[in-house]
Amino acid sequence: MATMGSAVLAPRMRTESAAARAQAGTLTRADLAEALHKQVGLSRAESSGVVEQILRHLCEALSHGDNVKISGFGTFMLRDKGERVGRNPKTGEEVPIAPRRVLTFRASQMMRERIVGAG
Repeated sequence: MATMGSAVLAPRMRTESAAARAQAGTLTRADLAEALHKQVGLSRAESSGVVEQILRHLCEALSHGDNVKISGFGTFMLRDKGERVGRNPKTGEEVPIAPRRVLTFRASQMMRERIVGAG
């Protein structure tokens, strides 16, 4: 169970549409906002605003080149990949691949243990 301040975010009862999303394996912003609304007691608008502020803060940090570490969850890291030579699989022709920055996520040990234990 994740905690937010002194409140505990427990699994919530799913509505039919949320159950359909769960089968697809997707947790949405709306799901996070709804959990805040039900378990912390914020209004739906406030809950949605909190989720948006957190995501905006994460995106700003990453766009400034900072890594984002959330204890017990994982680390979002930026990696700069250099230019390299790739190969067109159809023709075999060598093609240069431009340098780029990629976002990676590494789950914490605690998260990995939870995932393995849940499966």
